[in-house]
Amino acid sequence: MRMLYFDNAATSLPKAPLVGERMKYYIENIGVNINRSVYAPAQEAGLETLELREKLSSYFHHDDATRVIFTSGNTAALNMAIKGCLKKGDHVLVSSMEHNAVMRPLVQLGIEFDRVPSDLCGRMDLSAIKPLIRENTKMFLLCHASNVCGTVQDAKAVGELCKLHDIDFVLDAAQSAGHIAVDFAELQLSALSVPAHKGLLGPQGIGALLISQELASRLDPLIAGGTGSMSDSEELPPYLPDRFEPGTPNLPAIYGWSAAMDYVNRIGVEDRRKQETELTEYFIRGVENIDGIRLIGSKRTDDRVGVIAVDYVNLDNAEAADILEQRYGILTRCGLHCAPSAHKTLGTFPRGVVRFSIGHMTTKAEIDAALTALKETAV
Repeated sequence: MRMLYFDNAATSLPKAPLVGERMKYYIENIGVNINRSVYAPAQEAGLETLELREKLSSYFHHDDATRVIFTSGNTAALNMAIKGCLKKGDHVLVSSMEHNAVMRPLVQLGIEFDRVPSDLCGRMDLSAIKPLIRENTKMFLLCHASNVCGTVQDAKAVGELCKLHDIDFVLDAAQSAGHIAVDFAELQLSALSVPAHKGLLGPQGIGALLISQELASRLDPLIAGGTGSMSDSEELPPYLPDRFEPGTPNLPAIYGWSAAMDYVNRIGVEDRRKQETELTEYFIRGVENIDGIRLIGSKRTDDRVGVIAVDYVNLDNAEAADILEQRYGILTRCGLHCAPSAHKTLGTFPRGVVRFSIGHMTTKAEIDAALTALKETAV
């Protein structure tokens, strides 16, 4: 039975061409560390690392590659922004659609926050933001595109409001990066977190936090250690990116992500957006015609990415997901998706949903197969 992969919101599959080859090349032919030695293999690996920073800075219209900080993933990037800027006594705004990668660090630190309400499609009520701003409001953390239902928030409007009130604006682009255009400057961001392995089609185990010059001047490092620079001092260097990247970097992943960015740049975000929007539209229209299946989230495609949540009316969603795999070879994600607040907003807590997420290699034929399976399992 052929496997049909509809879990790209968890991680992209397949990865971009040459990702695996470049990782293998590093491991088998380079294999050394950077920032510690001057021999040729170390210089090559260092150049690859620098080039990836520049690719990411350019792709997101960010103004300085030295402020592209590599992390172990999107969760680590968000933790860096939250724990490096906030302290008890600060107040934060979040949407009601946030992932636990945002909520758990806030709770862990004991930071007071208010949730900006959203409608049943997950669209945030922009008019509700201003009344929630206090004198001690330091940051707005926003999930750009929902990992539950795909709804894309109006980040530009939020950025303008944050600028007006001198509030840091941190955008979680886990589900938007690679799928839609994300412009650091236009959105007036303080920080942007991205994972390599989702829409950017790279490997797991690496991500980045892109930060503004102003935020960089007051962001506290999350960890400390050796950087290969200023080794005569027991304090972290003041310059970037070294200050925020102690320890050994994930060089195999850097090589793989660099190859992925070449591919992502080659296919272009606008063409990809058009293709994925057409497939999402096709999927949604098909779901609407199936009795016993409820579409969760927006029926429009201009304000969403290809993350499609469905709710079985007469069948447990976890059981449905198992049937989809066992009978049809369709791989989905069921449950609460590490976003209980989003499910409470959408009215799907605690039962959750079955999530289908479209990727760069998803075909119309695969969607037809998924729709047939949904129709046959919707008892």
